[in-house]
Amino acid sequence: MGSIAEITPEFLRQIPLPSPEEGDKKTRGNVLVIAGGAKVPGAALLAGVAALRAGAGRLRIATCARNATALAVAVPEALVLGLPEGPDGAIDPASASELLPYAQSADAVLIGPGLADEDAIAALAADLIAQVPPGPAFVFDAGAIKHLRRLIPLLERHHGKVVITPHAGEMAGLMGVEQTDVEADRVLMAGKAANELGAAVALKGAETFVARGQQAAVVCCQGNVGLATSGSGDVLAGVIAGLLGRRADPFTATCWGVYLHANAGDRLAQKIGPLGFLAHELLIEIPAIMAKVSRGAPERS
Repeated sequence: MGSIAEITPEFLRQIPLPSPEEGDKKTRGNVLVIAGGAKVPGAALLAGVAALRAGAGRLRIATCARNATALAVAVPEALVLGLPEGPDGAIDPASASELLPYAQSADAVLIGPGLADEDAIAALAADLIAQVPPGPAFVFDAGAIKHLRRLIPLLERHHGKVVITPHAGEMAGLMGVEQTDVEADRVLMAGKAANELGAAVALKGAETFVARGQQAAVVCCQGNVGLATSGSGDVLAGVIAGLLGRRADPFTATCWGVYLHANAGDRLAQKIGPLGFLAHELLIEIPAIMAKVSRGAPERS
């Protein structure tokens, strides 16, 4: 891996997570998750619960109206907003006005899991980042990533409080290149996207590279092929949003989120097997790993 630093427990302890002081749930952070199209409602559940498992204190989920009741029952810890849908079952971009007060009061906003209509998501994201005053951090995942280069002037308003979580195919769509170009030099591509967008970038893969502005990229070598399963990326995005909600800076939240997600996969591979564990099973592993790394306890063999 040459001179690229590896994300390890020792590395993470050099960039510790904020420790919540005594107080109510608001002091632990307020996260808004905008997720879950008509065909993939579970993405909102995975991302939302992941934010809580990462330590956020309050969760709000905005999703398609048809999913809202079931999601509110499945995640009783969350306030769930049912929003109007477009013709293809995606959240109607006109919902931005309804979401605005929730986004303004959030510490972190996650947009994208389970939302397939990229044009609709781009319109919704553009309205939100244009109207929300600087303050909340934004995480863009899945279909919310492709059109972000069009929104660079709007992203600049938020002073670098932005994270994106693409895999190689999504990075290719964002940067207007072939996927083979991304895979040929993933460090270079992650750094280029980070510089252009003013964002922390987690370029996912067998090894996940994290880049942020002028900082040197770092790499997480943990994880396994079992993490290449439906919903796994939703969990990662939710964990990062939860850490941002706790007011970790974007680079810190992204490094910690990537490691927690990967290590959770390694633990499940030992318990269940290298293939066949499910994305929702990652969620229960997150708090214990986070606590163990934070206090410097030795890793389980």
